[in-house]
Amino acid sequence: MKTLNDFNFQDKRALIRVDFNVPLNDDFQVTDATRIVSAKPTIIKILEDGGSCVLMSHLGRPKGVQDEYSLKHIVNKIEDILGVEVKFANDCVGAEAEEMANALEPGEILLLENLRFHEEEKQGDRHFAEQLSKLGDIYVNDAFGTAHRAHASTTIVAEFFPNAKCFGLLLAKEIESIKKVMEDGEKPVLAVLGGAKVSSKITVIENILDKVDHLIIGGGMTFTFIKAQGGKIGDSICEDDKMELALEILKQAETKGVKIHLPVDVVAADDFSNTANTQICDVNAIPDGWQGLDAGPKSRENFDAVVNQCKTILWNGPLGVFELETFSKGTIALGDSIANATKNGAFSLVGGGDSVAAVKQFGFEHKVSYVSTGGGAMLESLEGKTLPGIAAILN
Repeated sequence: MKTLNDFNFQDKRALIRVDFNVPLNDDFQVTDATRIVSAKPTIIKILEDGGSCVLMSHLGRPKGVQDEYSLKHIVNKIEDILGVEVKFANDCVGAEAEEMANALEPGEILLLENLRFHEEEKQGDRHFAEQLSKLGDIYVNDAFGTAHRAHASTTIVAEFFPNAKCFGLLLAKEIESIKKVMEDGEKPVLAVLGGAKVSSKITVIENILDKVDHLIIGGGMTFTFIKAQGGKIGDSICEDDKMELALEILKQAETKGVKIHLPVDVVAADDFSNTANTQICDVNAIPDGWQGLDAGPKSRENFDAVVNQCKTILWNGPLGVFELETFSKGTIALGDSIANATKNGAFSLVGGGDSVAAVKQFGFEHKVSYVSTGGGAMLESLEGKTLPGIAAILN
């Protein structure tokens, strides 16, 4: 696996695919700069080698050229974080971009305009990728968040750098962290899968049953498993068409010697709101008119015991509707358990939009081993797929 450390960037121009798809408020201020901060080590390493950087990214889902999606809005924030002046090109291909790239001195940075202002980016257009390739000597992919897309800047452009392409430090770390869980994990290995739907996690569950010793299933998808086994789930969310599958998963797990842990009690509510009436119910006996919205106290205790006996932990998905404070206790308790296990030497990887949001919201970000920067990319990796953006560097 070729990384940044396999190249010397002295007098070289690195064309870097970063993921600067960051959230902006109405005043075009960056509200969460995690992705820019995550790319910093790669950029600084190249500059310190005596190289220059051409940064390319998308922002949002523009339809053609739309000013609100222009990367010019984040130039100041990038400069703040990197501590280096950033030049800006009004397009990502064409004469101006090439001129500005060619004029870069060692230690300088050029940010290109939003790649997705061109339809050819998402189409994986070869000619567009070739135009991008003229802007650098070495191609570096450091965008895990888009590694599952076969776009021009994440995959196709690599073909124009047969012997001069590598992973950035962030993407290399993402690959290593997933490998650590899926292949090299010290046993016992635990996966915690939460979230609302079984359907979105089926392939993940099927792929990880061969890799884990314990599987905690929480969140809304609990109730598909409980109802399939004959439990009464009241008005809780349930995918009736996936009940057969849930039973099949339980059977597969038993065959493979994987212990599945489901909640035994829940915090049930008579309404989907912070001010709803609540009661603690046995997970198999939720009254009509009530829905389970969080893991109950006994479940939290059980999960804590499982987490703290494991040496490798993957967390993907919350245990309840953590966005509502009333139903956040299960997710917070799980975060505490994983933080404690990590402190005692376990390796913990958190990935997937909602769990990452929860980890940040409740202050667990620096108490786990690694927080992944890619939602869809992380899921596809856990499904056992080779991501196009990763394959393009390895080939």
